[in-house]
Amino acid sequence: MKGLLLAGGANTRLHPLTLAITKQLLPVYDKPMIYYPLTTLMLAGIREVLVISTPRDTPILQRALGDGAQWGLNLSYATQESPRGIADAFNVGADFIQDEKCVLILGDNIFFGHDLGPRLRRAAALESGATIFAYRVNDPQRYGVVAFDASGTAVDIEEKPNSPKSDWAVTGIYFYDATATAKARTLKPSSRGELEITDLNRRFLDERSLKVERLGRGFAWLDTGTPEALHEASVFVRIIEVRQGLKIACPEEVALNLGYINVDDVARQARSMPNTEYGRYLYNVAAVARSGEHGVKPADV
Repeated sequence: MKGLLLAGGANTRLHPLTLAITKQLLPVYDKPMIYYPLTTLMLAGIREVLVISTPRDTPILQRALGDGAQWGLNLSYATQESPRGIADAFNVGADFIQDEKCVLILGDNIFFGHDLGPRLRRAAALESGATIFAYRVNDPQRYGVVAFDASGTAVDIEEKPNSPKSDWAVTGIYFYDATATAKARTLKPSSRGELEITDLNRRFLDERSLKVERLGRGFAWLDTGTPEALHEASVFVRIIEVRQGLKIACPEEVALNLGYINVDDVARQARSMPNTEYGRYLYNVAAVARSGEHGVKPADV
């Protein structure tokens, strides 16, 4: 399965912060925002990732992330010339996907919770259909909303409805089978002039091949698209990290736990940033691993 990481958009809701830099490189506490969706893809077992951004921001992201080899990944890049909607990622990334299974994640979404890794890997193991994740929110009219019948089966999806049929919002990660690219080609722009991911999900729903995983208690889903949401996400991450002494979305640590890189690779990364708290954390990760006490499982990272 291949991964699409959508890191484009005009980012106008974050002006003036994003007048000169893409929002995906803004800090969420102690690391760039894009580290969070990237490590979510890693936890799903994805190692080939296409980062999609704007003509202005793609070179900046390339300098920040490189080719991914430092994390045992294969990162490539493509540009979306103008904001044409989330589902347009399948048109931009068609040559990369090559009719294989794929997962699309939004570059400003943060996921956290125990057993998140196993849930993601189950979704990635799908052979047919699609799997999306839903999260209960207080303001569902701001999101794509999925409605369920009495048995818990998804029966409807609406984009930003005025009168939501449920309070379950569709989160920014979507797993699809090999038919997704062909389905995306048939989509028509909405009244907003965009190719809506909700319309693509509805295609799978109409075929009765859409599975919805609900993230209940014990999980957090954060959208960092506004200054308030960005601040709240930073506070959340800081509280967890200070309390536990473990970092959220540290790609070096995730890669080590998944066997993508070794201890020497982590130590090398630590040496590249010796005067930072992040570098000191990597030194500790490497030291603990060398001592044989490295007991953090991938699902816990």
